[in-house]
Amino acid sequence: MSDELTLLAEAGAAAVVAAMATDLWQGTRDGVLGLFRRDAPDSAAPVGARLDEGAALVRSSAAPDDVRRALAGIWSRELHELLRRAPACRVPLARLAAEVDGAFTSGRAAVVLEQNNTARDSGTVFAVQHGDIHTTRREGGATRRDPDDGPQ
Repeated sequence: MSDELTLLAEAGAAAVVAAMATDLWQGTRDGVLGLFRRDAPDSAAPVGARLDEGAALVRSSAAPDDVRRALAGIWSRELHELLRRAPACRVPLARLAAEVDGAFTSGRAAVVLEQNNTARDSGTVFAVQHGDIHTTRREGGATRRDPDDGPQ
């Protein structure tokens, strides 16, 4: 049983660090935080901070694969302990690792995208990545207002 936990933790850690600094990162990060929340809801903030620190190291490194190798050992231990404490996390972790691996196998994870949008002077920004955006306006350019927003 311990060998099974070790292999699953290593696969999970490999997926986590491989996703760092790719377009898979946010979804992978959210998945890992969800696992830790199952075990201890208060652990999400410190785990999220450690994940973000690792991703920042990978992004800023001249040798990101070396950083990923170092982080894989750390996350393997973290995930092994999680699996030991919360066996219900095994299936979701295996699913997360398979999704990340499948994304890399299909070539969907090769690009890192960043988008910054700013609207000024009563402007409106409509932005999307990897999809479509559909907007509508009333005649005359008026936008709908939610009555729960209070008086104008």
